[in-house]
Amino acid sequence: MPRRRRRSRVSALEGGREEEAPPEAAAVPSALLTSSQQTEAAAEQILLRGIFEIGRGSCDVVLSDQALRWRPIQPERPTGDSKYDMLCKEEFIELKDVFSVKLKRRCSVKQQRSGTLLGITLFICLKKEQNKLKDSTLDLINLSEDHCDIWFRQLKKILTGFSNRPKSLKILLNPQSHKKEAIQVYDEKVEPLLKLAGIKTDVIITEYEGHAVSLLKECELQGFDGVVCVGGDGSASEVAHALLLRAQKNAGMETDGILTPVRAQLPLGLIPAGSTNVLAHSLHGISHVVTATLHIIMGHIQLVDVCTFSTTNKLLRFGFSAMFGFGGRTLALAEKCRWMSPSHRRDFAVMKALAKLKPEDCEISFLPFKSSEDVQERRAQGSPKSDCNDQWQMIQGQFLNVSIMAIPCLCSVAPRGLAPNTRLNNGSMALIIARNTSRPEFIKHLKRYASVKNQFNFPFVETYTVAEVIVHPRNNSSRYSPEEEEEPHETASENSFPWNVDGDLMEVTSEVHVRLHPRLISLYGGSTEEINDSKVTCNCL
Repeated sequence: MPRRRRRSRVSALEGGREEEAPPEAAAVPSALLTSSQQTEAAAEQILLRGIFEIGRGSCDVVLSDQALRWRPIQPERPTGDSKYDMLCKEEFIELKDVFSVKLKRRCSVKQQRSGTLLGITLFICLKKEQNKLKDSTLDLINLSEDHCDIWFRQLKKILTGFSNRPKSLKILLNPQSHKKEAIQVYDEKVEPLLKLAGIKTDVIITEYEGHAVSLLKECELQGFDGVVCVGGDGSASEVAHALLLRAQKNAGMETDGILTPVRAQLPLGLIPAGSTNVLAHSLHGISHVVTATLHIIMGHIQLVDVCTFSTTNKLLRFGFSAMFGFGGRTLALAEKCRWMSPSHRRDFAVMKALAKLKPEDCEISFLPFKSSEDVQERRAQGSPKSDCNDQWQMIQGQFLNVSIMAIPCLCSVAPRGLAPNTRLNNGSMALIIARNTSRPEFIKHLKRYASVKNQFNFPFVETYTVAEVIVHPRNNSSRYSPEEEEEPHETASENSFPWNVDGDLMEVTSEVHVRLHPRLISLYGGSTEEINDSKVTCNCL
């Protein structure tokens, strides 16, 4: 019988041989199973059965190819005792939620590499509140070396069978993101989990804007299962752009006039380490480093729509969202104040852009999305103009802001999203137009993003569901000029139009054509509904 744990320093160290479990341990005779367990065995292949101490009591533990189940061992009592029935209630975890297994040993100061065997530790990915994932542990205590070795090797074999999980990752880390905390975030929260999961990493620290594009253009990616970006929205968008450019090059396509780009070969993981983290927040439903890391470890994949931004026969970049007008001017102002903290820089830029608020004289052509379901949804939101057909449509006039978004764009200042009716891969973009209005009314519209009210319920706001958009500025006097500011803008080109593309400043001197390309890139992430909300009690949460 397994003995109770002693109070001492213990650690989970991987040990034992890695070969497959012997054939005699791969099945449990049906005569040893209870009737309920035999029913489960019909649906699951029972691999092992044994006794372990879990929490504070001995348990009968059964391992199948899909789950680990256990029931406390209690002395026989009369049937119908409700308290006894609750004590004997079976608990389980699904093996798809386990991401690592280690042999648990008690280590002394003199025992650096090994120690007294205590049992096995399972490391589990659990779903918590608000889309958050948490790593947890379950200890199976048994002092028998042979017994634990058989179970350890069988569990390792099962985990190895999850082929969707990455085994080697290329990590691109932007040390300048947010408050220059990206390296600390990776070292303290990301790397320990990746090591625990047995994932090999190659970490590269980017040194300047555009460095990720240069690296991924030439570096060797064979042998890697994915690429991970540790940084903010600008870094994540740059890496996604680089992966897609590489895919076009590998496919022998010219990047200047891409109409039907090919999908990126490797999935991209996003670790939020920026100031807003719109991409990661939209992907995971929360901006949380551990959640993002666990999605990568578990191999959760989402196919996500991507936009191409181009001028006449020239690709400018790939991206997920863009703002022209107020959104572009605000970012151009913020880029001047890199010496400020991110929050102060953002607030200062917004206030200054509002003080100098002026519309852009534009002609906007768009190809409406064909789905009738989306049209009905837009009408239900109270948008004044949501009709669409199979033909290009054109609107013109004075616009304070134009937003084009292929993702919901969730963030802390817009918990419902800048485009709440858009999904990650529904094959359409949200075109949101704010026509010229008074400054107080425009500010009311902006404030609505932080509330639960409909931010589009204004007479000057129009929303459309589109597949393509062409934005053509008509008045040169509305162009951004550095002479408008007290100090010259280091990166602004004279007479250019500033665009905010995924938090990066893009300056263009002519019209921009935006096309949506469905499911063009795979991102590590997914609905946390796929994660089992396992009821693991004892001392494991």
